[in-house]
Amino acid sequence: MAIKFQYNKTSLQQLEKQLKVRTRTLPIIKNKESALRMEVKRCKADADRLEERLELQIQASEAVFALWNEFDASLIKVQDVHLGVKKIAGVRVPMLEQVDFEIRPYSLFNAPKWYADGLNLIKELAHTAIEREFILAKLNLLEHARKKTTQKVNLFEKVQIPGYQDALRKIKRFMEDEENLSKSSQKIMKSHQEQRKEVEP
Repeated sequence: MAIKFQYNKTSLQQLEKQLKVRTRTLPIIKNKESALRMEVKRCKADADRLEERLELQIQASEAVFALWNEFDASLIKVQDVHLGVKKIAGVRVPMLEQVDFEIRPYSLFNAPKWYADGLNLIKELAHTAIEREFILAKLNLLEHARKKTTQKVNLFEKVQIPGYQDALRKIKRFMEDEENLSKSSQKIMKSHQEQRKEVEP
């Protein structure tokens, strides 16, 4: 990215201002990136933990697999999922607050005794699966924000700040050269005038 500038004081001041903004902002963006990186790592660990828990719950339910044929799946359904929003390093992410289940009334006398346990097991499975989906959604949002922030850090560090510094160096050299040329031309003019005075009687 070539930085456009002119060889004058106004351009010099504008570039200095832009450079100052970027050098002041860079540490903040770096902190945001490291915070997002840590949060992504934590989020991945949470997703793995929930995946393991879900697997364990499914394996536990397989022990009574034969009984599931008798179970009436229409007895329970997810009624509502309550969301919250949390800001992590400036990124808004969804948070699971609560899952409401609707359990249809059933006869405790006619239904098998294990139905109550079955309902609780399904609740746990559904809750873990929904929580895992939220963690994965949060992970995707945080990963996207981290990538964008890393790109911005790289842009500032590797492109813009060195570009502004280079442009400032060029303008300063040009202005110094012009000043030196101006001084030397004034000296030449002065020496010519002195020579003329000496020649004239």
